[in-house]
Amino acid sequence: MFIRFMENFVVVLICIGVGVFFNGGSFVQSAGSIPCDPSTGLNLFPFCNTSMAIGDRVKDLVGRLTLQEKVQQLVDGNTAIPRLGIPVYQWWSEALHGVSNVGHGTKFGGSIPGATSFPQVILTAASFNTSLWKEIGRVVSTEARAMYNAGQAGLTFWSPNVNIFRDPRWGRGQETPGEDPLVASLYATNYVQGLQETDGGDPNRLKVAACCKHYTAYDVDNWKGFQRYTFDAIVSQQDLEDTYDVPFKSCVVNGNVASVMCSYNKVNGVPTCADKNLLAGTIRGNWSLNGYIVSDCDSVSVYYNQQHWGATPEDAAADAINAGLDLDCGSFLGQHTEAAVNESKVTESAVDQALINTFTVLMRLGRFDGDPALQPYGNLGPNDVCTNENQQLALEAAREGIVLLKNDGSLPLATKNISSLAVIGPNANVTATMIGNYAGIPCKYTTPFQGLSAYTQTLYAPGCANVACISNDSLIAEAVQTASSADATVLIVGGDLSLEAESLDRTSLLLPGQQQQLVTQVADASKGPVILVIMSGGPFDISFAKYSDKISGILWVGYPGQAGGAAIADVIFGEYNPGGRLPVTWYPEEFSVNVNMTNMTMRADPATGYPGRTYRFYTGQTVFEFGDGMSYTSFNITVVHAPNLISVPLDEKYTCSPTQSESCETVSLTNTKCENMSLQVQVDVNNIGNRDGSHVLFLFSTAPSNNVDAPKKQLIDFKKVYVQAGATESVIFTPDVCKDLSIVDKTGTRMLPVGSRLLYIGDLEHSVSLQISS
Repeated sequence: MFIRFMENFVVVLICIGVGVFFNGGSFVQSAGSIPCDPSTGLNLFPFCNTSMAIGDRVKDLVGRLTLQEKVQQLVDGNTAIPRLGIPVYQWWSEALHGVSNVGHGTKFGGSIPGATSFPQVILTAASFNTSLWKEIGRVVSTEARAMYNAGQAGLTFWSPNVNIFRDPRWGRGQETPGEDPLVASLYATNYVQGLQETDGGDPNRLKVAACCKHYTAYDVDNWKGFQRYTFDAIVSQQDLEDTYDVPFKSCVVNGNVASVMCSYNKVNGVPTCADKNLLAGTIRGNWSLNGYIVSDCDSVSVYYNQQHWGATPEDAAADAINAGLDLDCGSFLGQHTEAAVNESKVTESAVDQALINTFTVLMRLGRFDGDPALQPYGNLGPNDVCTNENQQLALEAAREGIVLLKNDGSLPLATKNISSLAVIGPNANVTATMIGNYAGIPCKYTTPFQGLSAYTQTLYAPGCANVACISNDSLIAEAVQTASSADATVLIVGGDLSLEAESLDRTSLLLPGQQQQLVTQVADASKGPVILVIMSGGPFDISFAKYSDKISGILWVGYPGQAGGAAIADVIFGEYNPGGRLPVTWYPEEFSVNVNMTNMTMRADPATGYPGRTYRFYTGQTVFEFGDGMSYTSFNITVVHAPNLISVPLDEKYTCSPTQSESCETVSLTNTKCENMSLQVQVDVNNIGNRDGSHVLFLFSTAPSNNVDAPKKQLIDFKKVYVQAGATESVIFTPDVCKDLSIVDKTGTRMLPVGSRLLYIGDLEHSVSLQISS
């Protein structure tokens, strides 16, 4: 990968070095750096004719290519086709939480040295604010287009990561929206729409092309000898349907995403990138993907060389294309597809179809429409990156996501009572840690120490040399001395990419090294309130702090992005009232000791003592639960309206009878007429405190008690509402009866349970009966 990276890096630098000039307020690429460039005279081909339908243009283009040219378009670093005026294109760019410098397609420097770096996704998800998720996507795509115009980025961004955060030790859980399928689905849909949707709203046109990854059941990177490159995820059809595949289906069906990426791992013995049932069958067939399917980088090479799939390289290449793969992030298909065609292992028409899928996306992006300066977004340039508005949105996103987990009344701190504040911990004055992985170069940083120093006089002591916090006795002693002389103490500990990252899973849920010792000794020495701040992607077992009288408050701040320090300070000093909620369960350390990370089963198994996964199925003790989070004010919730009975009509071809085609306990969704039926629940939210604030309302449902395969409870809707002090706001939930009240049986079939179920909103319960009508 390193050699390949350097080769492409040189190519990109050459293109950028000669391919940029100033025009009409924006930087655009020069002659020969774009297809169908009128200045080259190579814009008269039919595929350059914007008055033709995109499908016809693509067929004309593909029809002009030789087999040798075709196979070189199957890889992410496409080679140029000079005779047709088609330059090199680098498909691989990333935009997980801002334009990233991961991938060959994006480079910072020159006119655009950085871009807005939003909080890592796990913290943004904790806001439970769907409109925020979409707005971040919109801003990121605007900055991406500006960078494309400057010759510093492509138009295809392989984000977001919508895998379920199933196990708290997963190093890449930070990239995801959390453990709940509904939350992950809504995040995926909104972020994708924010990235892709054009101002004109034409679904056949794209602002940039998003990609939902990594399909599917991918959440083991490197744990106790198990590697993602060889891991075989054994997954039931039940768990695929009601957990692992849910966000991906939403990406495609609701988000209209332009791409899906298959993963490194095998699923039930078959590499995902060679599985025709998953790619051609599910993604393109059942879900009707309008776009292309790409491999994770070098996945095809990995499954041939490491998983030993395919007798020859040509067999492996043919399997990928025949399965429905359109683009190889790697070189394998470029090296072996021509021979595979010549050996009749794959047809040239199958190669053509793969190219039709990829070129169609490039056409929808306008890449073959000529001069970018004359197209929509052609006016965007360096002045549209790192704007004040964009950076303010990054600050707001961090504020909205921060979760208050404990408060004995000491928070928020009052500046009038704090003449000196001790700021302590290995993450107290960090920069790059705050942006997590798959980040770029931010516009600027505000560290926690800098943010807190803006409110009061501060004293800084790291306490540990780094988050590993090994053999740091002298630094701990210095931190204890610092805390003992201050009016209050803020401890900022947790993780970074040396602990949790791509290719690096954790083996423990405890704070690393001597961090717990640091927290305990500093808290014992402090003479005022002690606020513990956990900066991390995944959860920790901090039971010692939760139950300690010495710890006044606890905040989880994720990896809060470029403005993270300001957001943390704003919450601690009450400039912002926290309203975030945990998007994952926080497990005790015994979970990491007793539960094998490679067990992909979601449901608990009492016979073996297996406790299950996520709040939906987990039966063990927790440190904090999914959805936990506090505010500086209090809210009172009352149910205004909720139905007592839901009547679902059965299709005329079926009857509900124990002796007939359907029993009366569960009914297959395909045999009902409940499509587009919604359940309406209205509640009032009264802010009974003295501070304005936001409140997240979760609507959970439990299936009738006789459905043993159902989740313990299932989130079926959520809303975030801002309520002024003393005011009341109404909130209406409208979950879908078919989708949200159904469960999945062992065969992977969605069934609608008949009978009485409970709806939960906070501490409130409401019983509703679902019946079948003829």
